[in-house]
Amino acid sequence: MAKTLELQFVTENGKVAKITLDNPKEPIDQAAVKQSMDQIIAAGAFNTINGGFVSSQGARVVERNVTDYEIV
Repeated sequence: MAKTLELQFVTENGKVAKITLDNPKEPIDQAAVKQSMDQIIAAGAFNTINGGFVSSQGARVVERNVTDYEIV
């Protein structure tokens, strides 16, 4: 199962932008995630078509199952 940590930010235009990180270390330290998101916002590290990040909206771990089938 592939897992990603999805960080959700609100942009200057009020839209949601996401950053995903593969294979997050679990259990997730919520305080560390919040602190990291605040640092990303303060640094102005990312700029999207909808503007820079102005606040954090949330974070979640997304788990994905993929089953490949050989078609003969």
